[in-house]
Amino acid sequence: MSTTELKVHNPVEDLLRQDRVPTIWCPGCGIGTTVNSFAHALLGQQINLQKTAIVSGIGCSGRVSGYMNVDSFHTTHGRAIPFATGLKLANPELTVIVYSGDGDLTSIGGNHLIHAARRNMDLMVVCVNNMIYAMTGGQAAATTPGASNSTTTPYGAFEPELNMVQLVDAAGACFVARWTAFHVMQLERTMAKALKKKGFRFIEVLSPCPTYYQRKNNMGDALAAMVDYKKRSKIKNGCPTWETALEPGGEIVVGEFVDREREDYLTRMRRQLGSHYTEFPPQPEEHESEGCEKEC
Repeated sequence: MSTTELKVHNPVEDLLRQDRVPTIWCPGCGIGTTVNSFAHALLGQQINLQKTAIVSGIGCSGRVSGYMNVDSFHTTHGRAIPFATGLKLANPELTVIVYSGDGDLTSIGGNHLIHAARRNMDLMVVCVNNMIYAMTGGQAAATTPGASNSTTTPYGAFEPELNMVQLVDAAGACFVARWTAFHVMQLERTMAKALKKKGFRFIEVLSPCPTYYQRKNNMGDALAAMVDYKKRSKIKNGCPTWETALEPGGEIVVGEFVDREREDYLTRMRRQLGSHYTEFPPQPEEHESEGCEKEC
């Protein structure tokens, strides 16, 4: 009796660089889960992957760009958004996604985050928030909840944590959402929705960090984090972002909070420049090589 080999093809495999897997992420880390949701969201869109670019900075989540099988840029610490801005301005046809962590985007790169939202740059930003600097040794970040232990706060953090969704909302982002690594289907749908929208879109994804954050705060393993996300999360679409602050042991408000129409940066620039705007700058004037008296 002959048997035939059953070959199962995962559709997201084509979007991943197979020569680079398995990933470097720790067991139980939620970053890979978010990438799976993102890959499925990409597959469901009419997006030209040849004109799609992913930009990330330094940190665990910054490694995402190296695993995606599209054009990618792994940039310097905190500078993912300005690199992505340059890409979009140089080639407006590109779909540009910034995929990085809370330390890179908010702590080191907070200034760029604010001004990209203010300008309403046509970028989709995915911020995986594990509430700590996980790759560089477990130091406290701007998102580390108050009283949490870390390498740099062995007696607890004394600074209040930053609410990223409220920050980008106030700065002018046209789309703001938050989910956890537990909400895989909701995250996929939100990512798909954000990919279709124009302007600055920000998606925060809460992710467990068993190696540093959870271990230092006696919170158990990744499974315990998933149970905690399920227990404490409350879906409140349209909730005012000033009511979404994260408090240790408190309610985790998730959902799509902001979805508004606002003129993006390139559209505004073209409108204000009017007839003076050219898609591509004119080439420098050419001069004949012989008998040219002008400085070339």
